[in-house]
Amino acid sequence: MTTRPSGSATPPRELHLNAFLMNAGHHDAAWRHPASSPDRVTDLRYFQELARTAERGLLDSVFLADGLALWGPVRHNALGGFEPLTLLSALAAVTERIGLIATVSTTFNEPFHTARKFASLDHISNGRAGWNIVTSGTVAEAQNFGREEHLEHAVRYERAHEFLEVALKLWDSWEDDAIVLDRDRGVYADTDRIHPAAHRGTHFGVAGALNVPRSPQGRPLLVQAGSSADGKEFAARHAEAVFTAQQTLDDAQTFYKDLKARAVRHGRAEEDVLVLPGICPVIGSTEAEARALEAELTELQVPEYGLAQLSGMLGTDLTGLPLDGPLPELPQESDINGNKSRFTLVAELARRDGLTLRQIIARLGGGRGHQVLAGTPEQIADRIQEWFTRGAADGFNIMPPVLPTGLTHFVDQVVPELQRRRLFRTEYTGTTLREHYGLARPANRYAAPAS
Repeated sequence: MTTRPSGSATPPRELHLNAFLMNAGHHDAAWRHPASSPDRVTDLRYFQELARTAERGLLDSVFLADGLALWGPVRHNALGGFEPLTLLSALAAVTERIGLIATVSTTFNEPFHTARKFASLDHISNGRAGWNIVTSGTVAEAQNFGREEHLEHAVRYERAHEFLEVALKLWDSWEDDAIVLDRDRGVYADTDRIHPAAHRGTHFGVAGALNVPRSPQGRPLLVQAGSSADGKEFAARHAEAVFTAQQTLDDAQTFYKDLKARAVRHGRAEEDVLVLPGICPVIGSTEAEARALEAELTELQVPEYGLAQLSGMLGTDLTGLPLDGPLPELPQESDINGNKSRFTLVAELARRDGLTLRQIIARLGGGRGHQVLAGTPEQIADRIQEWFTRGAADGFNIMPPVLPTGLTHFVDQVVPELQRRRLFRTEYTGTTLREHYGLARPANRYAAPAS
C-alpha cells in the first residue's frame, strides 16, 4: 500500500494537473486548423517543445496514450506516431521535473518486458516514470497479435491483475541496498538482496529477478483509466491516479465517492488514489472568442470520421444512417466487449440531451466523451475549482483541443489564475513524479519493517 507521508499537520490539499499530449490536438479536426502542426507528429523536437511548455507551467506530468492498431480512419485524421516509452525517454533528456506517463497494455505485452522498460525509464528520468495500465479495447488490436477476437472483458482484467502482480514482484526483486560496489573484495552486488520473482500463475510464469536494479521511485506511478465495474475495482486495488471521463458534476461526484470507498474497502486510504477527470479547455480572451474557436473546429470536422469513431464507441455500425436522425437502438453495456464505460457515457449523453448523430459527433469532437469547456481563463479556472472543492476531482487531465497553442494558452493563462487562487503550486517542491502527486515511495517487500 502506498500512502502519503505522515506528519504533525495535514498539508493543504493541492490540485494536480496532467497534460495529455495527442499529436495535433484532441479535437478530431485539430489537424485541419491553421494553428496546429500535423506535419510534426513524428518530429521529436515538437514533443520536446510541448513537454518543456508543460514543465514551464509546473504541471505534474505529461501523458501519452497508445493503441496497438490505427485508432480510426487515418484518411481523415492525423493518427499514428511514436511508441510512448521510446518518446518519453527522449523527453526525459530535455526536462528536469515533469512526470512522464506512458500507456502500456497488459493484454498484448509480457510483465518482464514491461517492468524492465518502466524501471529503465525511471532511472533515465531520475524518478519521473508513470504507467497508464490498460487492457486494450478493440478487435483491431487483437488481430494484430494473432487473435481473431478480443479476449473477453472480465478475462482481460483477470490477466491485468496477475500482470501487475508479477511486475510488482520484479520491481521489488532488487532491494534498495543490493548494489554494494565493494571494489576491494570484488563484490558488485549482494545476491542475498536480489530475489527471483518465482511466479507461476494462470497467465504468466516468470522465474528470475529483473535485470534492472530498483529504480529511484521503487516502481512507476500506477495510473488507470477504465470506469467500468471491473475497471473501478482494479483502480481501487492498485491505481494511484485515475484518468476518468464524466460530463456533469453530479456524475463526477458519484464516481469520486464510489472509487474512494472502494479503495478504503481494499485497506487503502482515500488519498492513496487521485481522481483526474479529463477536460478539453477551449480558451479565448472572451467567452465569445472561445465559442467562435469551438464553432470553427466543429465546422472543420469530417462527418465520416466522426461516424466511424462513434460506431467504435457504441459497438454499432452507424454507416449510412442519416446524420440528422437519432441513434438507433443500441446493445446493452453487458454485450459490449470494448470500452464499457465510454459506451455508457456516450449512450446516456445522447439520450439525455436528445442528440442527433450530427450533434453527437460535434459534442464528442473535442473530448471523445470528456467534458469540453469553452470560455475565458477565469471560466476554465472556475470549473476546475468547483470540481476540485466539491468532491469531484483531485486534479485534471488537460486535453488541449489544438496543439501547440492550446497547451501554451493553458499554461500562460489558466495556470496563473489557479495560482492566484492558491489552488496550484508556484514552484516544484519535489523531484519525482510520486512527490508531485504527494505519494510516498513504496517500501520494498523484502525490506525489514521500520522500527
